[in-house]
Amino acid sequence: MTHYVPEGLPGELKHYIGGELVDSVSGKTFDVLDPVSNTPYVTASAGQAEDVDRAVAAARRAFTDGPWPRLLPRARARILTRIADAVEAQDRRLAELETFDTGLPITQALGQAQRAAENFRFFADLVVAQADDTYQVPGRQVNYVHRKPVGVAGLITPWNTPFMLESWKLAPALASGCTVVLKPAEFTPLSASLWAGIFAEAGLPEGVFNLVNGFGEEAGDALVKHPDVPLISFTGETTTGQTIYRNCATHLKGMSMELGGKSPAIVFADADLDAALDSTLFGVFSLNGERCTAGSRILVERPIYDEFCARYAERAAAIVVGDPHDPATEVGALVHPEHYEKVMRYVELGKSEGRLLAGGGRPSGLDSGNYVAPTVFADVPSTARIFQEEIFGPVVALTPFDTEAEALALANDVKYGLAAYLWTSKLERAHTFAQSVEAGMVWLNSHNVRDLRTPFGGVKASGLGHEGGYRSLDFYTDQQAIHVSLGPVHTARFGAGKGNS
Repeated sequence: MTHYVPEGLPGELKHYIGGELVDSVSGKTFDVLDPVSNTPYVTASAGQAEDVDRAVAAARRAFTDGPWPRLLPRARARILTRIADAVEAQDRRLAELETFDTGLPITQALGQAQRAAENFRFFADLVVAQADDTYQVPGRQVNYVHRKPVGVAGLITPWNTPFMLESWKLAPALASGCTVVLKPAEFTPLSASLWAGIFAEAGLPEGVFNLVNGFGEEAGDALVKHPDVPLISFTGETTTGQTIYRNCATHLKGMSMELGGKSPAIVFADADLDAALDSTLFGVFSLNGERCTAGSRILVERPIYDEFCARYAERAAAIVVGDPHDPATEVGALVHPEHYEKVMRYVELGKSEGRLLAGGGRPSGLDSGNYVAPTVFADVPSTARIFQEEIFGPVVALTPFDTEAEALALANDVKYGLAAYLWTSKLERAHTFAQSVEAGMVWLNSHNVRDLRTPFGGVKASGLGHEGGYRSLDFYTDQQAIHVSLGPVHTARFGAGKGNS
């Protein structure tokens, strides 16, 4: 298979600090691989604590001395809109680079680039329209809420849809008036390098956006522990989130963490079976299965279980796996050989924990690159590791159930609680079951269709806090209550006893 390499790739990826591209103070670098050839295509500066110090200092100066936090919302919104226009104008180039760096199919990467533009457009609108509470005590007080940006926001983003997920944090942080330090995932730093130029051309003041490349254990750790960074927004794996949680505690930092998932899709016998098949196939095999909200456990009511398994496996076996740059490709290459090996270990484990219906290894004809055939296991018990643990690849577990109570118990029988998908034509059951599922988000008769106004986040091991809509602005701002007296206030006159005036 030919290996497509985009034209105009950079020779190196530097940090962006205070409006300048800079090397690490130490001169340290690391190699970045592309997931089809698994060979290095660029070196990136490996940020250390001293590089994070420089970035935070630049962001802090821009916050305390620069214009950004003090601009009217409309002025910030105009710049955010220009950012959205710029992203939209180069969406195909963004998708090309993202596909090359991540292995995501090009059609799906294009959709993610367009979503990134929409994130900026949405928060530009929201920050202008935002209203805050005012309370009156007639004749006595007017009390109102004044909103202020918190300060320097530390943003740590994952490798699965990097550019879009970076926009998900950058847009509300900037809209709120914060300055930022972004630490993108070390597996996929390519598209993040484009933000500097996009922001500069849009008129974002120097120092408002800073980027430090590097490893989580070095650059990410330094950002989390930095005393001048009052809040951290992190998307990634749960055990990393636990470490960040512990380290944030020292400085009582604000935290928003969207972590792992093992989301159930529950299919009742009265569901629209064709629609449920389409949706549950897309839900776990889109984005190469590398998505936190993947419906990777499918619970199917017994009367339709055998038919569902047969049809699901037939469709999974027909999924087009191949060159991520080919528009016909439905599943591309996994992001990195380390992650590929992890997923393949789960595939092998699954052969002893369930009944293999499709996939189970490398697709035929793809002898190199991080390719995994879409893999389906049936009859998976809830005690199985492939039922309980996040695989983050194109692997799904099918499990039958007999009663609604059993379905609910199976759905909730994992440590995660990010998303859930429910397929039924019974309106009452749809709502009562959805409200009983331990998940931050539930979709009824649908896959993951995002509404930016709603809270995004999970429960249990899937996260802490919510972002999306006004909740994002709540996170990046402090809400200050200001109380205004409208007349004389009765005050007990301490110390004004006998003999005192």
